[in-house]
Amino acid sequence: MNKLVDVQSQKDTRNIAIDKVGIKNVRYPIYLLDKAKKRQHTIANINMYVLLPSRFKGTHMSRFIEILNENRDCIDINNIEEIVAQMRKKLNAQKAYIELGFPYFIEKEAPISKIKSLMSYDCTVEAIGDEKTQTTIIGISVPITSLCPCSKEISDYGAHNQRGLATISVELKDMVWIEELIDIAEESASCEIYSLLKRPDEKYVTEKAYNNPAFVEDIARNIAVKLQDDKRIRHFSISVENFESIHNHNAYSYIER
Repeated sequence: MNKLVDVQSQKDTRNIAIDKVGIKNVRYPIYLLDKAKKRQHTIANINMYVLLPSRFKGTHMSRFIEILNENRDCIDINNIEEIVAQMRKKLNAQKAYIELGFPYFIEKEAPISKIKSLMSYDCTVEAIGDEKTQTTIIGISVPITSLCPCSKEISDYGAHNQRGLATISVELKDMVWIEELIDIAEESASCEIYSLLKRPDEKYVTEKAYNNPAFVEDIARNIAVKLQDDKRIRHFSISVENFESIHNHNAYSYIER
């Protein structure tokens, strides 16, 4: 059988490197470490890229999928940097990137009835590696409840509240559980959100929010206080957005350190 021509490895004469080349929006089943149940199966949207030197015409796209197949039994925060190193080696690249977006599920217990149900959270994991450095960034978006302190203060009875979204992104020095970041966001709001509540639970969460009023500024600062002293975290960003119930706009707050 005649040897097939490797066009991608042929020389390119335009002398322009490509910062990122690879595959995008691959839907792929993965297993993750789960703090409570040890492992969790989910579906991820995955992007994988490498830096392409100016001398090469193209990269070998099939090798990205080969790497996914080799690691499908467990892709987690502990081994994501190993996958990036594998990409660099297999594709002969100076720098490699992998980005994963996926729903993460936690079984939550209603506060009074104790009924259990699954709650989903949108997560991202991004890893970047070259010859000298490896960087891992985790992102998590957490639905929350906020009750307006101003509304509570000026009203004879009641106060307006709304659902919001707290998004945390952390660059890691050491392992941090997704569940830990979710807990930090929920504890920083007026009240956490559940997927299933009975009447006694609704009474509880309504009253808890009323007793814990918080602006978007308060929630962002509450989260920052918890993250800034964590030695496992090199860098973080926080955004909090309230989907206002009495205004035709959203309220927003952002902190980066």
